[in-house]
Amino acid sequence: MAMDVIDYQIFGSDMQYIEVELDPGEAAVGEAGMMMFMQDGIEMDTVFGDGSQQGGLFGKLLGAGKRLLTGESLFTTVFHNEGSAKRRLAFAAPYPGKIVPIHLADIGGTLICQKDSFLCAAKGVSLGIALQRRLGAGLFGGEGFIMQKLEGDGWAFVHAGGTLVERTLAPGEVLRVDTGCVVAFQPQVDFDIKFVGKIKSALFGGEGLFFATLRGPGKIWLQSLPLSRLANRLMASAPAAGAGGSSLLGAGALGGILGGDDE
Repeated sequence: MAMDVIDYQIFGSDMQYIEVELDPGEAAVGEAGMMMFMQDGIEMDTVFGDGSQQGGLFGKLLGAGKRLLTGESLFTTVFHNEGSAKRRLAFAAPYPGKIVPIHLADIGGTLICQKDSFLCAAKGVSLGIALQRRLGAGLFGGEGFIMQKLEGDGWAFVHAGGTLVERTLAPGEVLRVDTGCVVAFQPQVDFDIKFVGKIKSALFGGEGLFFATLRGPGKIWLQSLPLSRLANRLMASAPAAGAGGSSLLGAGALGGILGGDDE
């Protein structure tokens, strides 16, 4: 299916959002919960499947099945301009980082990415699955056996946490990366998971038991702040359940203020 040609502009530095401009009749596909605002004249539809509008019931079932396997909703939101003039809508990044615009036609038409990194795309981009060929990558890759596969020749936008790193690996060049820091890569890049190799490093190094190996040729996108790392730090810093006495506004102090202390 022909892709819609959309114009876009990215705003912000650390907490970014993207504005997409739609001509009359054009549409964009967004991940659930990522829409920030839209101008009057843009209609929003929830469709069964991945939003690529594959023909027939079988195509829709196939698109829905792909999304279910990647842990996403069975439905996708499509935003289409029903007005007579250009209209804009915006999608916001879910946590601090960078929005990465990727023109799929420029990288061979296919992109492999972590399942939580997809933000939005031009209508017609297919959201599929990419099964890891190696058992090690599937079991210990941090994101499971299944990653997302974006296919088409239009614009797709993914989100990278923290600072974005873009690198083009030469043929045979190998880069070892923390498993959570891999955002996306071209399908010709060989992706595998390797054991750290030394028991002491694995147990006391603080970097986990496994790391990802990416072997060129091809382009890769990395992030400095995976969502899992951010969540772990927040959980570690949160007060333990029931330990309300350590804070000035702990549960006991707050209860005394609200209830009124007669003494």
